Amino acid sequence: MPVVPEQLADLPYAALLRPHTGPLRRDARYDTVHFDGGEYTGQAGGAGFLECAFTGVELSGAALRTSRWNEVWLQGGRLVGTELVDSEWQDAVLLGSVLAGVSWYGAQLRRTVLRGCKLESVNLRGAVLRDVVFEDCLLRDVDFGGAKLTEVTVPGCTLEGVRFGGARMEKVDLRGAVRLGLPDGHQGLSGAILNTGQLFELAPQFAHALGITVKD
Repeated sequence: MPVVPEQLADLPYAALLRPHTGPLRRDARYDTVHFDGGEYTGQAGGAGFLECAFTGVELSGAALRTSRWNEVWLQGGRLVGTELVDSEWQDAVLLGSVLAGVSWYGAQLRRTVLRGCKLESVNLRGAVLRDVVFEDCLLRDVDFGGAKLTEVTVPGCTLEGVRFGGARMEKVDLRGAVRLGLPDGHQGLSGAILNTGQLFELAPQFAHALGITVKD
């Protein structure tokens, strides 16, 4: 488990942060900027964030297609109806945040941690996730259809209505999940690691997906 800064002061670039004012702008470059509170909407596609901190912000309906998030720390955020299509995330941390109705498909997430977050109706179809940790999160109606997941873990997470149809997995460790609620897409679990209890829990759904009838 990677070491995650819990407080703003713990960030290695905390002393360099400058407060942000005004709206987000399309194709803008933000370097060591602190976004503290406030609601951001509108078009900001192609924006780049390097060593930035977000505390208590709301990205409501913001369009951030192809944006880049490098060494970003986001705490207590609300991303509602946010468009993050084809965005790139690396060495990012999201703490205690809510993501609802987020379009995150086609994105690339690398060395990213989501801790204590709630993801609801999030579209991650076709995304590429490598070295990503979902810790103590609720994932409800999250769609990983066609995504590529490598070395992804979910310790302490609850999965409800999560779909992996057509996904490609490698070293995806699901053993730490509190619950695996997977309505379909079980063939996409090839490459995942399960514990014995999870295997027994999912056995009827595996059998159904393979067209097997079990009778005693």
